[in-house]
Amino acid sequence: MTQQAPLFASYRLGNLQLTNRIVMAPLTRSRAGAGCVPTQLMAEYYAQRASAGLIIAEAAQISQQGQGYQNTPGIYNQEQIDGWRLVTEAVHAAGGHIFLQLWHVGRVSHTSLQPGGAQPVAPSAIRADALTFVDGAFIPASQPRALRIDEIAAIVEEYRQASANALAAGFDGVEIHAANGYLIDQFLRDGSNQRTDRYGGSIENRSRFLMEVMGAVIAEAGAQRVGVRLSPVSPANGVSNRDNLALFETVFDQLNQLAPVYLHVIEGATMSSRDHDPDFDFTRLRQRFSGTYIANNGYNLELAKALTESDPQALVAFGRPFIANPDLVQRLKINAPLQRLDKQTLYGGGAAGYTDYPLLEAESADTPG
Repeated sequence: MTQQAPLFASYRLGNLQLTNRIVMAPLTRSRAGAGCVPTQLMAEYYAQRASAGLIIAEAAQISQQGQGYQNTPGIYNQEQIDGWRLVTEAVHAAGGHIFLQLWHVGRVSHTSLQPGGAQPVAPSAIRADALTFVDGAFIPASQPRALRIDEIAAIVEEYRQASANALAAGFDGVEIHAANGYLIDQFLRDGSNQRTDRYGGSIENRSRFLMEVMGAVIAEAGAQRVGVRLSPVSPANGVSNRDNLALFETVFDQLNQLAPVYLHVIEGATMSSRDHDPDFDFTRLRQRFSGTYIANNGYNLELAKALTESDPQALVAFGRPFIANPDLVQRLKINAPLQRLDKQTLYGGGAAGYTDYPLLEAESADTPG
């Protein structure tokens, strides 16, 4: 009997027994209904992909202020909780496990999405070199204003409440989005954080907001139900930093003390090159965290197998391949061809390019004999 490759073997993540070590990465699709409420169509979409060992659902803003793109789902009121419950029940019924990514975009927003048309908020009043999605088009982000100290504490509380809301909606856990140039990442980087108070300056000060959020969410949900996503070298949404290795060595050490159930790390530039910074040593960084490591960015079957064979605590996240291949796990297992996604239907719209990608069996049935 041939031994199963570790990638396809079960894995214990906190209190969950995953059926494999393949993770569906969070993917913004902008298909929430009115009021940023998740829909039955979203429940169908996620249930189709429940063969992943773990699904990390698309980012959900923790407040209206945290929204940066149209029709993204929220997790800050009862109607949204009820909508997300459709999703979690569908995934669980299909045998899957699902976390919710908690999101505040900070400066990567537009006044038209903000309460009362206000300016977006940021660590410092520095405009992002980034685009937001409004009225079906990508447009430049608005000029932000700097957060006051008391507002930072209020946002930490919003993360805590959002985690409670996610658990009430039936999620197995939450992931703090601290990557890709959004609010927490903006605090981490010296290019976007030029504060002179206890949230700016030194690496310890710039990482304070992340650690306060993690502490509050872990206190609410328990460390076994909290993960965090980081993108150490990605310039996504215009962030920059003088010494990424020193920054993230400190961040990894601090997170290791808090012991979240996993770190989810984008290795390279988001949705781009794995070797964006060839001098950055992700292997060295990974060794600073003793728990589960979810590797992300540009992984194919060969790379995923190699990592999970060499690191018994590693999982591998796939993003865009899951869009066009709801049965990605099965395709990888038998090394079947992957379908190409339709880029025209990535953001917004309905079932087309969302829930209508065929499964292997359907493809075979449609192929002339």
